[in-house]
Amino acid sequence: MVTTLFSSPMGQAVLVFILVFALLFAILQRSKLLGEGKAQVDMLVAGAAALLVLSAGYALYIITSLIPFLAVCLVVILAFVLLIGLFFEKEFKPSEGMRNSAIVIALLALVIALLTITDSYDSIVDWIARHQTVMGNVILVAVVIGAIALALRENKST
Repeated sequence: MVTTLFSSPMGQAVLVFILVFALLFAILQRSKLLGEGKAQVDMLVAGAAALLVLSAGYALYIITSLIPFLAVCLVVILAFVLLIGLFFEKEFKPSEGMRNSAIVIALLALVIALLTITDSYDSIVDWIARHQTVMGNVILVAVVIGAIALALRENKST
């Protein structure tokens, strides 16, 4: 087996630092949360937050466990987009409903992955199995609220 710098725990910590720093810096730059033209402040905040993530061992474990799942998801999305591009001659513009559905599916997959990584998934499934009537009522109320919201949205558009 070949050992590389990034297969060691120190190398993985460096990769997590770069990932967290880059994501937070990009979010701070895009949102202008700390002010316009404050790249140095955004960089300091992103660096401090990335170092805090490194100092919390459990957060580091969650991120390093989540990266393979995210990589596979990105490959699947890329393959899906390539297939769409193969079958559509002109520009493909997904509808708002399709985009919202994709976002909901992606968030649901991310939540399930996080629950699995943190070993919370089995305890939640056991709790749901013990409280079937409560969950049935919650699902029924959610469906009714969803139907009412959909009906009100349809009335506004007409």
